[in-house]
Amino acid sequence: MSASATVNVRYMVSDVDDAVAWYTQHLGFEQLSNHAPAFADVRRGALRLLLSGPTSSAGRPMPDGEQPGPGGWNRIHLIVEDLAAEVERLQAAGLRFRNDIVKGPGGLQILLVDPSGNLVELFQPAQGQ
Repeated sequence: MSASATVNVRYMVSDVDDAVAWYTQHLGFEQLSNHAPAFADVRRGALRLLLSGPTSSAGRPMPDGEQPGPGGWNRIHLIVEDLAAEVERLQAAGLRFRNDIVKGPGGLQILLVDPSGNLVELFQPAQGQ
C-alpha cells in the first residue's frame, strides 16, 4: 500500500445531486465527478468525499441483509477560523445543526447535518493550537 496525499472518505447519501449541491455550495468543496443517482465525488483540500447513493455498489445489501445507509456518529472534521461566523452563515442558509457550539480543551466545535443525516464537525482550534 502506498501513501497518498489524498484522504478518501465515503458517505452514504439519500440523494447524490442534493449531496453534491450541499457540499459545494455551503462548505467549499469542488465537484470532481457526478454519476447520479449512484455516485459522485467532491474535494476540499486533501479530502476526497465519496458520495454514494442507494443504487451504488456501496449501497448493496450485506450478506446478512443489512442495508448500508446514511447517518450515524462518525463524521468528517473541518477546521474553520471563526466558528461563530460560520454557524451564523450556515444557519442563514437554512442548514441544520445537531447541537449548539461546545467548548473543550482543544477548541470549539459543532455538528452540522447534511441532507442525508451525515454529520460534519466544524472545529475552531483553541488559540495557540
